[in-house]
Amino acid sequence: MTVSTAPKQNSITTHLGNGLKVIAIENPAADIVSARVFLPVGQGNETPENAGIFSLLTSLLTRGTAHRSSLEIAEAVEYVGASLGADSASDYSLVSVKTVSADFEQIFTLATEILREPSFPKNEIELERKLTIQGLRSMQEQPFSVAYKYFREGMYGQHPYGFSSMGTEETVMSIQQEHLLEAHQKHFRPDNMVVVIVGRIAPEKAVALVDKLLGDWSTPDYPAPVANLPAVDSHAYRIVTPQETNQAFIIIGYLAACVKHPDFATLKLLSTHLGNGLSSRLFVELREKQGLAYDVSAFYPTRLGPSQFVSYIGTAPENVSVALDGLQSELRRLCEIPLTENELQVAKNKMLGQYALGKQTNGQIAQLFGWYEILGLGTEFDTTFQADVAAVTIDQAQDAAKRCFVDSYISILGPATAVEALR
Repeated sequence: MTVSTAPKQNSITTHLGNGLKVIAIENPAADIVSARVFLPVGQGNETPENAGIFSLLTSLLTRGTAHRSSLEIAEAVEYVGASLGADSASDYSLVSVKTVSADFEQIFTLATEILREPSFPKNEIELERKLTIQGLRSMQEQPFSVAYKYFREGMYGQHPYGFSSMGTEETVMSIQQEHLLEAHQKHFRPDNMVVVIVGRIAPEKAVALVDKLLGDWSTPDYPAPVANLPAVDSHAYRIVTPQETNQAFIIIGYLAACVKHPDFATLKLLSTHLGNGLSSRLFVELREKQGLAYDVSAFYPTRLGPSQFVSYIGTAPENVSVALDGLQSELRRLCEIPLTENELQVAKNKMLGQYALGKQTNGQIAQLFGWYEILGLGTEFDTTFQADVAAVTIDQAQDAAKRCFVDSYISILGPATAVEALR
């Protein structure tokens, strides 16, 4: 088991005069340069009235600027075979770039244009609105998505993490051009921005390019907005949703530690042991040994605010009661019976190996380092997180499970004849 590090043999980390942070890492292994521009704004900044606004905003960044149409942007990118995109998540929004090194300045210049001067054309807003609503309606036809929606809402209530990242049909219809322009002006600003550039480019040249394109971006004379992430009260919760489906879904989860909590690395390790891969405990016990699962897994998102430790199983409707008992039993088992030395070591090897594989490309390195910076962890978290995982003991794993697995949130969806008795 080894702790991996990203190539940092020639790198610069600096701040521009307007507060923008730049991380430039030279990696000449391939003739590719990737960049990520992160801002600390996402789902956590939304309200029940504007849920989905940052998903809509970022999807529209490439649809027009003060100087170019959507088609002109697409043609400029495709002409050189590059990629340019934007996205939002729970705690951040980002613009991403990938090109061969010779074209990087041209495409990164375009990326800074969509960052600074998006026009949010009304026709593009209407198109994206339709696509978003189609996506929301499509999710209503996916049983797991419906079960998870009720699970998430029961856990978080009016906390922003309880909203769909795409919002609702009502909020999407209510968001107008002026709302997008206002949100962009308020949140897209250099003093809360992190730019990471990784690839075949000298760090000094990368920093100079960022300074040339973004160094004159003035910082507003008011503080950068901060996401208001209220506490979430833990309480047991169960919802049963009758729906005629070919299989039933059971989701069991718990409120869990945020990324800055001492239990974070341990819970990541438990999630890996429980639900990651064909050798995971849930897969072996519930699918291989008992034949209960079409699909079974676990996940624990990295979040600035209260996260969630989630396990789920898709099973035949006639097996739903047994599958529920089996899933609950495996979660209790983590609290009651310590992991063996071998189980702990296998989980560490798997987790750290996959972590290393997730840093093979320039884009992956830029993504990871930018994410850590925008979460306030610093790039050094790349090393400390792996060291924390490697240091987890059997007692720490069991104690973290006991602290986390207290009030269970359960969402069950399936045919009425199979699930009604589980209310």
